[in-house]
Amino acid sequence: MAAEQRRRQRSFSFGLLANKKFAFQQDARTSELFLKWSMLGRITAQAFNFDQQFNLYRKQEFVLDFFKDPCVVSNLKVLGARGLWKSLDTEVLKANVEVVPCTRVSMDVFDPLYSHGILRPTGHILKCFDDFYADFDELRKMLLIEDSEKYEIISPEDRQEFLFQLFKHFCLGGELCQYEDVIEPYIETARSVYKDMVSVQKDPATDKISIISTVLKVSAYVSMTFVLAKGTPSLLRITLCPT
Repeated sequence: MAAEQRRRQRSFSFGLLANKKFAFQQDARTSELFLKWSMLGRITAQAFNFDQQFNLYRKQEFVLDFFKDPCVVSNLKVLGARGLWKSLDTEVLKANVEVVPCTRVSMDVFDPLYSHGILRPTGHILKCFDDFYADFDELRKMLLIEDSEKYEIISPEDRQEFLFQLFKHFCLGGELCQYEDVIEPYIETARSVYKDMVSVQKDPATDKISIISTVLKVSAYVSMTFVLAKGTPSLLRITLCPT
């Protein structure tokens, strides 16, 4: 029955919005930070439109149609083996798709960092003063070490949120990352990119603001190798925003 229904449903078609500009890509301060964090030239965002209503139960179909669409194949930027951007220009045979929770409309998810020995009141990040975690800080320890005493200050649900995933990505940086001494650049950059990537609406009856975007985490394969660079931070995020 599901296969028959799929045959009756029309494939999604996509178009490149070449003139769409994302504010974080134009911001000089963000570019400076990406350079410092060894991420400049390794993060990009593109906008495509599509021709029919998206329903979450069709997420797998949507992603496969996305990668098969001629416009996407010709225009989607992926990092090549030499670290240079190139068009996809190849067939995607398999894609794993997960929904990324995206509900946060404030920065209060980061409040626990200020009250659990990770930051000073000034926002400076505390260093680790033990031999086992030499040249480490309490922030990265909280992000990475699951059996550390401070790992649980951020709930499992909040760790899955798109906003927190962006924050973690920037905190860990690239191969030659120069880490920050204060928290503010990480939070502000996460806020800026998050604001660029999701859409919100206000309920006129309650004035409550809510996220109306859907975020998908995608691992795409050609044969049995990743189309995109390996490793969780490098996986593709597709954000669907109503128009």
